[in-house]
Amino acid sequence: MNPQATATSPGGRDVLAHALASQVKLEVVETEHRGHAMTVARAAARGELGDVDLVVAHGGDGTVNEVVNGLMDGARRAAVPAPMLGVVPGGSANVFARALGLPRDPVEATHRLLHAVETRSTRRVGLGIAESGGTGADDVTGAVASGARWFTFNAGLGWDADVVEGVDARRGKRTSPSLYARTAVSAYLRPPHGRPAMSIGLPGDEEPVEARTVFVSNTDPWSYLGPRPVHLNTTCSFDGGLGLFALRGMGMTTVLRHLRQALKQGKHRGSRLVRHDDVSSVCVKAEKPVNFQVDGDLVGTRTRVEFRSVPQALTVAV
Repeated sequence: MNPQATATSPGGRDVLAHALASQVKLEVVETEHRGHAMTVARAAARGELGDVDLVVAHGGDGTVNEVVNGLMDGARRAAVPAPMLGVVPGGSANVFARALGLPRDPVEATHRLLHAVETRSTRRVGLGIAESGGTGADDVTGAVASGARWFTFNAGLGWDADVVEGVDARRGKRTSPSLYARTAVSAYLRPPHGRPAMSIGLPGDEEPVEARTVFVSNTDPWSYLGPRPVHLNTTCSFDGGLGLFALRGMGMTTVLRHLRQALKQGKHRGSRLVRHDDVSSVCVKAEKPVNFQVDGDLVGTRTRVEFRSVPQALTVAV
């Protein structure tokens, strides 16, 4: 449990823990710092906490991402399958949980999880993995041992990661769509690292494509602006490959056109657009360090990131 998550409270966490403890043998861990959830999940996957069948993440997408990275890294180290993942939303966006069709209300999501445990209702989901090089400043969690970072719904280099950096610096515990909107405008007008050219390489393509901002999706919607879904690659799902959405230029007309299309049906058209669906891998190189985010969590700055799709990587209780 992340006690700093936007939509959690001590009383609510106690109710959820009591409900779960009525059906499973439960150990509750409240995270104390960034990276704590990853450490606990890694230990659970390696068998250091006993025989753990299920790890439940209660918090926002950042908490879920840490738990997923801990589970996948611990399972790799121990050469065993990762424990099943359960999610009880507690953040502001909860993109991964919503993409799975889970209720946004934590109490309803807990009942859904208990039913899934009782009926053994599970789903195998694909994940994305980002292996990076040319590292600039890392976040405080550091990289996973292999130098890779798993993501559940999206990752990006450039403008969206600049927005994540700005929101992290301003929000404290609370966030809102208006905060994201204000920060997006600020990051567009005054990008912290400028807009260095990035080259995109795809399997089978001889020549890389140049872009100024790059978005990689593992599902759709890519994110949410309050209740409104943001669509970049509408056919992208947990059952297929990755979606690539990039812009060759960041002119005002181009950006406004694609923002409007993203908030409607996601049917993007434009001469400055680079878009591919269901790709197995994407390699992005930048001439200078740019901000890099996974699942809405700033990782640091990078000059090279290779994204790969890993089908049926994790079992989730749904």
